[in-house]
Amino acid sequence: MADLIPPTGRVHWIGTGRATGSGLGLVCDEAATLLWGRTVARAESHLDRLGLTGGAEPRALEPGALAREIVPGDVVVAMLPAAGHPALAEAALAGAAHLVSPGYADPGLTPHARRAAERGSVLLTEVGLAPGVDHLFAHDLVGAARATLGDRPAVADFASHSGSGPAAPDAFRHRFDRSPHEALTALLTPARTIAEGLPRLVARPWEDTRRLTVGDETFEAHPGRDSLPFLATYGLPATWRLESFARGTLRPDGWSAAWKPVLAELAEADEAGVAALAERLAARQPGTDADRDRVVMSVRLSVHTDDGTDWSGEWSLDTVGDARESATARLVSVPLACAVLDVAAGRVPPGLHQATDDPEAVRRWLTFLTARGIVATFRGDGAV
Repeated sequence: MADLIPPTGRVHWIGTGRATGSGLGLVCDEAATLLWGRTVARAESHLDRLGLTGGAEPRALEPGALAREIVPGDVVVAMLPAAGHPALAEAALAGAAHLVSPGYADPGLTPHARRAAERGSVLLTEVGLAPGVDHLFAHDLVGAARATLGDRPAVADFASHSGSGPAAPDAFRHRFDRSPHEALTALLTPARTIAEGLPRLVARPWEDTRRLTVGDETFEAHPGRDSLPFLATYGLPATWRLESFARGTLRPDGWSAAWKPVLAELAEADEAGVAALAERLAARQPGTDADRDRVVMSVRLSVHTDDGTDWSGEWSLDTVGDARESATARLVSVPLACAVLDVAAGRVPPGLHQATDDPEAVRRWLTFLTARGIVATFRGDGAV
């Protein structure tokens, strides 16, 4: 692995979508920042909306423009849809810069991992809400359990769920401020979990919906994507036999009943049918400027050792948006800002990373969030 390319302290924030919230301001406070939108006017408008006029330099993301601006050691922040991240990674590596993304380290990024390590560049991914904050909670729980129990043989159950929806849900339990097509496609993507001690494939994730209590409120939860790669990410000891392990989506209570006709249609739809269904749902349940979103997250771990010792813990988060920004924008952009500033300060080694598994960094990032009003609740036997 090459030595880290010294960061310049300059940041290129690429994208002006819904998730670019107040975290951008935190970056602007600490680093020379360029905000890249489809046009300069779009970037200027977004800065004005966030009260950041003059806090960052607006730029238009035209062909070749970013490559001309990148200086070795700059930080590129990928806030475009996931399909655009490999191209941004390529531009960052070509310019000897670093990349930070709130999204998953999907296959499109993994070919760049070796190049990044060999060249001294950082590719820091999964540093938004989910993935992101959920990883911090998971690492904290695993660390706390191991500090108490050691690595004695044990049976463990792990579950991580999060979801967003209207703070005041109607009978349908959802309103759409963007096209539902991505959400419907996700529901059609098979999920892999561990259940009753064995790997399990769930072809239609909604068919594995279960009730889940967070605090004193009941929700519905179902798996999403492939949970199994995160066994290695979270570093669970090999001496723990996993009874269950799942990452997934949290829904308001009553969601599965309200969506029953939609899910029945979705199960039979081809690609054109999914697109048509998305269009109808967007017209039927449109979001409004008066809507406030709510994000709820629960990450929990329980461990029972073979000699009879129990440990359990849960981190939960419950945040409602306000007139200034949505809860989603806050909970994606503020953790992202923490990660960007860590990279800009030279605290992250070269190569591809999924958030952080370093206990000191986990605590520092959680403290950063708390200091900026993102307060989580811990219930259980203690955290490190």
